[in-house]
Formats: sequence, structure tokens, C-alpha cells
Amino acid sequence: MANTELIEKINKLKKERNAIILAHCYQNPEIDFVADYVGDSLGLSRLASKTDAEIIVFAGVYFMAETAKILSPNKTVLLPNKNSGCNMADMINLKQVKEFKEKNPGVPLVCYVNSTAEVKAQCDICCTSANAIEVIKSLGEKKVLFAPDCYLGSFAQKNLPDIEIISYPGYCPTHLRIIPDEIVKMKIMYKDAKILVHPECHQEVVKLADFVGSTTQIMQYCESTKHKTYIIATEKGVVDRLKRDFPEKEFILASSKLVCHNMKWNTLDDILNSLLHNQHEVTVEEETRQKALSSIQRMIELK
Repeated sequence: MANTELIEKINKLKKERNAIILAHCYQNPEIDFVADYVGDSLGLSRLASKTDAEIIVFAGVYFMAETAKILSPNKTVLLPNKNSGCNMADMINLKQVKEFKEKNPGVPLVCYVNSTAEVKAQCDICCTSANAIEVIKSLGEKKVLFAPDCYLGSFAQKNLPDIEIISYPGYCPTHLRIIPDEIVKMKIMYKDAKILVHPECHQEVVKLADFVGSTTQIMQYCESTKHKTYIIATEKGVVDRLKRDFPEKEFILASSKLVCHNMKWNTLDDILNSLLHNQHEVTVEEETRQKALSSIQRMIELK
């Protein structure tokens, strides 16, 4: 089936089934043709929870679909391709997060949204890559646990020197593929370029940045500033969309290795099949959902 025909069929079917399609900005850009919203994981889940849609198709990875289910328990949540997982989220499970807390009794745990529902249920408050510093600071504690990304934890530690942040040793393999030498070479080749880096990168890479932010913040920075050339140190999907949306500017991927293969699993065919057959429904046990929801809501209430 040609893409145009597929797109038309999906768009027709989602209206018939009162479905909404969410696409994370690391997805293949062709998904945008059927997506109702494109963005970061938590933002998408929050948008979906406010709609009248009965079905949420989440073109992302498993923990994102779980978050959508946490926020929208009465909606059917579908993950188009069941292979779409997250290596970072898989680095910590229920047993490991409990052990992490037991080694540090009485210390509050801040949990990155890039984690499973059962891990979120064990934490005191969630955070995103955009608000991690604000969330940790809001606790008013001298010592805080952070999971699962130790590099986001290191970024927060640098900005909050008066708080001891004990990070779980998880990481994003995609963001760690970029090394400082590659950024240095890029700076030499493109002298007027601005270096934009995701905080999941190694701190030696972060030190070379003109701007550090989440995927959404990076895209907003590119839209709101007047520079001509940007070197982007995050997943390739962001660069693909920036090139499409701002053709008058130049966007350069910091390394060809910045591709998350898990994020590329979902296809238009998968989305069609998910709508046709309720393919790969995501569920969360109610007690776990309630506890995870509490940690997310506590973060949201900060604003």
C-alpha cells in the first residue's frame, strides 16, 4: 500500500474509532502525517488526557504509552510496535529501585519520566529533562536520590551544588554515543554555529554547549533565535523535523550515531494495524497506576 493511501486510511479510521495518534519527535517523520500531536513524551500524554478520544495510539516507546495510560485510565492505549522499548528505562526494575531506596533510607527519590510505571510508583516525584533542576530544588532537601539517568543527575548536580544528588547508574545509550571530540571538530568546521545539547549527554559534551535543554526546548530555541546554523546533539528525529519546519536555517546532526533504533520501530503499517485490531494494548495495574499518578501530579502541581 502506498504511503498516501496508508495515510488516508489511517486518518479515516482514527475518526471512525474516535482515536488520537501521538508521535514522539524521535519517530520517523512520516508518522507526522497521521499524528494529531508531535512532541515529548509527558507533554503528549497530558494533551491526550484532555481530549475526548477513546483510543490513544502512542507512536513512541513502551514507557510513554504507560504514562499515557496512567493519565488516561479510561482510554484504550495502544503501542503500534511491541518491540519499541527504552534501554534506559529497562536498566532499572522494581527490585532494583527498591534496593536503591533501601541503601539510602529516608532520602526522597526523584524519578525521570523515562522510566516504567512500576518505577514511577516507587518515587516521591517525577521530573522531565526540562524541569529536573526545578523539581529537585523544590524538595528542600540536602540529599536526593535520582533515577534512572545518572547523566541527567550529573547535570542537575552541577546546577545544584548545595544538594547531594545520588544517581542510579542508568543512561541513554543513544546520547552517550556522542563524544567531546566530535563537538570540537564541528565547532571548528562551523565557526558561527550554535551547539545545542540534550542533558542526557556526557557532561564533557554538555560543557561544550551554547544551550542545554530537552528536545522540546531545543526545538523552541531554534524557532525563537535568529542564528543561521545549529549543531544538534540529540536524536536524529529532532534534526529531521527542524530541517522540514525551518528550511531557511541549517541544522547539523552532531554525530551520525545519534539514532535511537527503538524509536524507529513504529511504522505507518503498525499504526494501521493497531487501529484495526487494537494491537498491543498497554495496561497498568491500578494500585501501581495510582502511585505513579501521584508522583506525576506532584511534579505538575509545581507549576
